[in-house]
Amino acid sequence: MKLRLQPIHIHQTIHEVIGNIDIQIKKRKGSITTHLDASHELIEGDQLHITNVIYNLIDNAIKYCDGVPSVEIFTRDEVNGIAVSFRDNGIGINKENQRKIFDKLYRVPTGNIHNVKGFGLGLSYVKGVVEKHGGHVEVESELKKGSTFTIHLPYKYEKEN
Repeated sequence: MKLRLQPIHIHQTIHEVIGNIDIQIKKRKGSITTHLDASHELIEGDQLHITNVIYNLIDNAIKYCDGVPSVEIFTRDEVNGIAVSFRDNGIGINKENQRKIFDKLYRVPTGNIHNVKGFGLGLSYVKGVVEKHGGHVEVESELKKGSTFTIHLPYKYEKEN
């Protein structure tokens, strides 16, 4: 994966993704709220890949919700970068599966339910993009109580030699 690095206003990117995914959330009568509290939101990154990461995390929050989806997006300053968290009220992920969800082609078993389409590439892609930008991703989740995915991105990406 080659990155085309440029300055990215992460708050603007979040708003653009929300605008593009708005029809999906409205179709389910859901909501997306933002708490964009980071005071320094300019990072160096690949606009396309960072946009795809944000889209993927919001899309998953909508898809993996049995009821009316509610997604909250938070940003906060960190010492050398920014944290962006996506909290949902979805079906949640048990501890055993949390260790595997970032593996390529892994999908959390849902029994005989096949209402969510996908190939198990989304979270592997998210992890790969975030790490390629010098950051990391983490998840907190509890079954039937939802999940929070947090991506940590440095302000300036250190290029590999």
